[in-house]
Parts: sequence; C-alpha cells; structure tokens
Amino acid sequence: MLRELKTFVAVAREGTFTAAGEKIGLTQAAVSAQMQRLESELGFALFDRTGRSARLNARGREVLERAQELLQLFGGLGSGAAGSQAAVTVELGAIASVQRSVLPQVLAAFHRQLPRCRSRVVPGLSMELLDRVDAGEIGMAAVIRPPFALQGDLRWNTLAHEPFRLLVPRSAKGDDWAELLASHPFVRYDRASFGGRQVDRFLRAAHLRVREVCELDELDAIVRLVANGVGAALVPQTASHGRWPAGVRAIDLGRHTFHRDIGLVHRAGLDPDSPAGLLARLLSEAYGPRGRDAP
Repeated sequence: MLRELKTFVAVAREGTFTAAGEKIGLTQAAVSAQMQRLESELGFALFDRTGRSARLNARGREVLERAQELLQLFGGLGSGAAGSQAAVTVELGAIASVQRSVLPQVLAAFHRQLPRCRSRVVPGLSMELLDRVDAGEIGMAAVIRPPFALQGDLRWNTLAHEPFRLLVPRSAKGDDWAELLASHPFVRYDRASFGGRQVDRFLRAAHLRVREVCELDELDAIVRLVANGVGAALVPQTASHGRWPAGVRAIDLGRHTFHRDIGLVHRAGLDPDSPAGLLARLLSEAYGPRGRDAP
C-alpha cells in the first residue's frame, strides 16, 4: 500500500484530490480510487468530505503521522550504493501474447543489467491494464492500442503492428477468404478484448455472417482449435507466430488486411535512466523496426 500512502500524504498536504493529483501526476479519479482502497484496507474513513475539499478527520490525522514515518523508513532502505537496487521493484502489465513472445528474453536482459532489481508482471486484458496504469496501480503496461484517445497524462509507444490472418484447417481447400469464412464454423476472438472488437468490426464492414461455434480470448487456444478442425478464425500474426502450426493454413486478406497495434502505455515523465525506463527500452528493442512495420 506504499503507493496509496504516498498519495494520501499528498492529499493531506494539498487539500483536494484534484490538487494532489496535479502534484503527483495522477488524475482526480485515480487519486479517489486509491483513497477508497486505502480506507477499505484500514476499515475506516480518513476524510471529512465537503464539496471538493478533503479534510482529514481525527483518525486520518493519526494515520498521516504514521504514514509519514513509514515512508521515511522505506526511503531509507534504498540508501547506500550496495543496497540501492534491492529496494526497487518494477511492475509491468502485459497481455498474454506479449508474455509468451518477447517478454522472457526482455526480463532476462533486464535482470542481467540490474541483478539486484525485482520485476513483477501483472497479467490481464488490455482494458483492465489500461485502467490500472491510469489509476497509478502499475507504472506501465504492454497492451493492444484502444479504439479511443488515451488520458492526457498517458503516453503511447507502438511496439508492433500485427496483421490479422484467416486461419483454416490444413485440409480446407481454396484461398478465397470470404468463401472460407462462409463455409466453415467460426472460432471467434473474444469481443470483450480490443482485438476481438476489431474482428467484429471487420465482419460487419464486409457484411459477412459467420456460423459461430466458440468464443475465447486466448490466441494460442484459438490456433489449436483451428488445427484440430473445429473451424476457421481471424487472429493477429504475433511475434510468437512467425511460423504457424502444421495443422493450419494462414490466408492473407490482401487489401482487406487489418492490424492491431501492440504498444507500451505509461505516464508522462518516465525517466529513461530509471529501472522502469530500462525495461521499457529493452521491450522496444526486442520488437525492433520489423515488429513495428510488419506487413
């Protein structure tokens, strides 16, 4: 709860959630969410809320004194050259396809360069991870680019431009993607995900009706279902799918090809010389220009 305690001290000093957020680089909604979590964890209210102000109540003043002591003690853990890295944990949110592809090699390189640092990978869907970055719960996340503008204090760095392909069982005949979609059961990429929404928009724009047999979010599971003859699927060609399994054929959509962008979202002001900055740079280098400009 150290992040929440730091935010709590900022609110106590600034007097409003909005002013505290401006001071520490969070939105008012993110500050409010953190304070709700802190109060829930403690089991009592910390503020007397009147309009836009947030005045500490008696319990809040007691907690403030102890919070400042705890933060001061924690800050001292990183003092001294020998222990400076040991106090740092870098958190990265990551969707499943990123974890399966480049992330292991990225983390290996990170820990070789900073052996005393710790890392924590937070799994989740893109929308969930975006919300957690916005709320200040995690510092950054590798996600699918959302179909809406990011909050003003969030920054986006594209890592990969992944084309969608039509996957069909190896035994399927022909290369006409529209005919194959119409003639095979359809394994659908979950519409709750950003990538699944792209598939849904593509089908509607092409006026294609599919015979849906299954819907799920796990891309590797979708590929395996196609390989086992369950149906056809529209999936992105990720870094881990340089070569498709022997049981499937990948059909190029030609001029109808659509893409999903994978990128790193983080707050403005990420220090490139910090451990988090190093992890972000290694992640970008792992994808490289080929990942960002894939056909």
